[in-house]
Amino acid sequence: MSDNQRLKRVFSGVQPTGNIHIGNYLGALRQFVELQEDHDCIYCIVDEHAITVPQDPKELRSHILDVASLYLAIGVDPKKSIIFVQSDVPAHAELSWILTCNSYTGELFRMTQFKSKSQNKESAPAGLLMYPVLMAADILLYDTDVVPVGNDQKQHIELARDIATRVNNTRKKTFVVPEGRFMKEGARIMALDDPTQKMSKSAENIHSRISLLDDENKIKKSIMKSTTDSDGTIRFDVENKPGVSNLLNIYSVLSGKTIDELVSEYDGKGYGDFKKDLVDVTISSLAPIKEKFDEIRHSDELIEILNDGAERANAIAVRTLQRVKDVYGLGLGSK
Repeated sequence: MSDNQRLKRVFSGVQPTGNIHIGNYLGALRQFVELQEDHDCIYCIVDEHAITVPQDPKELRSHILDVASLYLAIGVDPKKSIIFVQSDVPAHAELSWILTCNSYTGELFRMTQFKSKSQNKESAPAGLLMYPVLMAADILLYDTDVVPVGNDQKQHIELARDIATRVNNTRKKTFVVPEGRFMKEGARIMALDDPTQKMSKSAENIHSRISLLDDENKIKKSIMKSTTDSDGTIRFDVENKPGVSNLLNIYSVLSGKTIDELVSEYDGKGYGDFKKDLVDVTISSLAPIKEKFDEIRHSDELIEILNDGAERANAIAVRTLQRVKDVYGLGLGSK
């Protein structure tokens, strides 16, 4: 198959830093399963990104296996897609250094996430600043065409595109310039306790989010405690009714019903009935994921899948890295 005929390649990754919540799932991960049907897909557990902040080694390794298991539990098929751990492919770090030498401090300091995470700090870890360059390396290493991510990663995708174009303009066509793929519905699932903020797995209040592995009681408590308003009517209005609009968004994506259908269905009904039904929909949607997760998490098959994935990913990565090293005159050249 020629380059013009080859399937478009997809790359994306998730940090192993705690339980994945429904915002991650609806905003990005659900796309992983859809894309593998007609794309060449590579999905990574980006553990090197996780150490921009201190991590307990045992917990980090446990979270790596958790995320890998969740990939499989949501429907990623290792026969159709490559699943691997980032640090098992050394080319990620090596390409990241080369791309660092093609990046500018000004564009990195302008990254919204860096500004947010370094706010009110006299000095921030250099890893936080360089994080987007490593992300660009992750993507460009696999001649990626499509990157399915949440909307909060748009700026990082643009940086990867800028770096790729910059290198291509001076070192012939070295990289494929990737495109981001962003969900329109459900892309920004907000916190249940503060619907003006994005749902986050690092938030102190555990009821601000619903994680994919939460038990039924936790799901029920989080939804029933979720912020709404005193208006009492169920309608979609992000500006004036952010809490209800957020719950409608979650309900719509999980149930497959449109927001208009839901608004019509709950016309004249109160928040209590609406939330109780959302609890049932959420529990039934997540139950198959938890069941599959429990089957795979401590199996030998999981390790075999990750080892096989690392081998397949490395075979692609070393070819790209050698191509890049050749155009920069690094090492002794292609053998």
